Amino acid sequence: MMKTVDGEYQDYKSKDGAYVRKYFFGKTPETLKLVEDMTDDQVWRLTRGGHDLDKIYAAYHEAATNPEGKPVVILAKTIKGYGLQGDGESQNIAHNVKHLSVEALKGLRDKFSIPIEDDRIAEMPYLMPQVGSEEYEYLHAKRDALGGSYPERRVVNCTYNIPTLDVFQPLLESGGTKENSTTMAFVRILNILLKDKSVGQYIVPIVPDESRTFGMEGMFRQYGIWNHLGQLYTPEDASQLMYYKESVKGQILQEGINEPGAMCTWIAAATSHANNGIPMIPFYIYYSMFGFQRIGDLAWAAGDQRARGFLIGGTAGRTTLNGEGLQHEDGHSLVQAGLIPNCEAYDPTFAYELAVIIQHGLQEMYVENQDKYYYVTVMNENYTQPAMPKNAEKGIIAGAYLFDTVMTTVKKAPVVNLMGSGTIFRESIAAAHILSEKYGVKVNLIAALGLNKLHREAMSLSRSNRYNLEKKETHLTKLLNSLDGVLTVATTDYIRIYAEQVREQVPHKYVVLGTDGFGRSDYRRTLREYFEVNAKHIVYTTLFALYEQGLVAETVVKKAIKDLEIDTKRANPWTE
Repeated sequence: MMKTVDGEYQDYKSKDGAYVRKYFFGKTPETLKLVEDMTDDQVWRLTRGGHDLDKIYAAYHEAATNPEGKPVVILAKTIKGYGLQGDGESQNIAHNVKHLSVEALKGLRDKFSIPIEDDRIAEMPYLMPQVGSEEYEYLHAKRDALGGSYPERRVVNCTYNIPTLDVFQPLLESGGTKENSTTMAFVRILNILLKDKSVGQYIVPIVPDESRTFGMEGMFRQYGIWNHLGQLYTPEDASQLMYYKESVKGQILQEGINEPGAMCTWIAAATSHANNGIPMIPFYIYYSMFGFQRIGDLAWAAGDQRARGFLIGGTAGRTTLNGEGLQHEDGHSLVQAGLIPNCEAYDPTFAYELAVIIQHGLQEMYVENQDKYYYVTVMNENYTQPAMPKNAEKGIIAGAYLFDTVMTTVKKAPVVNLMGSGTIFRESIAAAHILSEKYGVKVNLIAALGLNKLHREAMSLSRSNRYNLEKKETHLTKLLNSLDGVLTVATTDYIRIYAEQVREQVPHKYVVLGTDGFGRSDYRRTLREYFEVNAKHIVYTTLFALYEQGLVAETVVKKAIKDLEIDTKRANPWTE
């Protein structure tokens, strides 16, 4: 048997008993002699271990009574399409069998002694043991002894007192001239939540490797890194204030360089409300490129399992983490996040946006008990953090709001909307001032940090309008109609399809810039020039679009090419 390969075994069972006798047992005189007293039918009925009830029972009995108490692995050799006989047993076509003939069904019935009459066989009735029968009582008794039916969702609705937004007040205010990143803003938010008396003990910080990259080392000593055996060694940074402290009571889960493992840990915590009756609030922070790209199937499974929690995509964007090229530069995680129906995705630029999003997510998942989870990007780029504009909170959650309007002294100036998210929105802000000061254009700056959410709202509203014969407008359409712009230019640090998904909601000319192509290792300013998403390219694109509408003279556009040093001959960034 050890000299017979799997393909041979399949071939034998696709034929008949005589074939098995000749080519399997007939390999040696000794094995042929073993079946000399058996008919071809008897040889054909010989079962392999995985189909031999006595052997299966013996294997499980051995495992259950194993005196050493060690885990036992049972390897069961089986047959493809077992029981289908001529309709696919041990044949490659078994995977493609969609329907069985009545004769094949009868053969299957007879082979396994299934009590179904001939006149009902074509119906393929579902067979269950009769209530009260020996089989019924046995199965239910064993299942009850194991604690009941499985799997079973015993969903416990959360009653935590989620902190209100004012708890994050320092992040809602201007940081003055001090520069900070949204990654550090997240760490600050996480620290506030960990100290909260209501939810602090339920917060689960998870990192696969990059704690110090994300500025989380300050949590090591205070909260500890969980290790069920405690600290087993003296860390090399033991002399430092923020040393690598492991503890049996540690709250941070450090998975090592293991994104799938960390994601599985996150799923376990994110589904704890259903599986353990204890709602947990997990925050898994990782390099965004290593998120949906590496563990996309697990992210999809998390949505299917109705997970609740936060995935934080660190150093997100194609041009944000300079010097890491293909390994880290992320231009598509938000697009991939949009594939998961119950994943809310945001690309904030400022600390106050991040605070609003996380507080709202906590409210939705742990007060309203909605089965969804959040994917939020954060960046490692430092810049000044402004105060939250008045009445911006609802727009932030909806996915877009008016951040500012940059006026111009020119009378009857054309009005445009510059829309963006993440760090690239700052390029839009810079472009707005150039357009105002040098080209006499009034600019509305729209922070569109939730393009996936805007797209989903449009889908829902379109369907509602279709079935209710209505003409309701989306949040984004209402916002743009409330302004007097004749053009909207959207720029993000992601491939163009990310911003393209809201095109139908824009009531006028719409132009999209993005970072299609592979990542490259270079400085941020060089990368943004390369992908043509920096301020000067936004300015030129805006002027050209206004020229197309007859609102700017051709001489202005030609002069802008020279003044802005636009290379009109270079190849497409996504083809180089």
